[in-house]
Amino acid sequence: MARKKNRMSTEVNAGSMADIAFLLLIFFLVTTTIASDKGILNVLPPKLDPNNPPPEIDLNERNIFVIRINSNDQFLIEGDYRDNTEGLDEELKAFILNFGAPNDEAAGLYNSLPASLKALSGRKPESSDHPGEAVVSIKTDRGTSYEKYLEVFDLAKKAYFDIYAARVNLSTDEYRALTGKNDAEESLIDRGKEGIPMAISIAEPDKIGGN
Repeated sequence: MARKKNRMSTEVNAGSMADIAFLLLIFFLVTTTIASDKGILNVLPPKLDPNNPPPEIDLNERNIFVIRINSNDQFLIEGDYRDNTEGLDEELKAFILNFGAPNDEAAGLYNSLPASLKALSGRKPESSDHPGEAVVSIKTDRGTSYEKYLEVFDLAKKAYFDIYAARVNLSTDEYRALTGKNDAEESLIDRGKEGIPMAISIAEPDKIGGN
């Protein structure tokens, strides 16, 4: 008698499909990296102790480049009212690179600058003593828009990065792209900043305008 041939079942067993889908979902949730907006990557100072106020710093007014932004997003730059920030980064570079009253160390710094930066520098006695003393102060009030604040803040940083990049013969974008992950990049970063600290002061907003 001929043997009956077993026929292969054409049905698909879907009993465990829900379990497999659940496991795949867990896998993708665990392994997927979700990008997050980190905002402005600035390190804020610690909260001040009211019982231990910071020491007073004696700083000549000529060493402070004052930028104020009111609740109408108008600018008061070094005492002059303006509606825009056109040319502000160039003014900041001239202020930072001024050698109004240089000490020996600052004189050495000036001599080390490339010709492009020496052309921007000056010896105005009413401006900053030298780059090591120069401070850019940004002050807003409660009604100032975030966009205008960032516009000024970015221009202040750009002024410094333009200077740093020129010192090491790079474009500003190339300098800002340096990560410091190797000795060569770290050396370029340090050489660009040497003697010229990025001194940007963010003053507490005035309590006028807004809520």
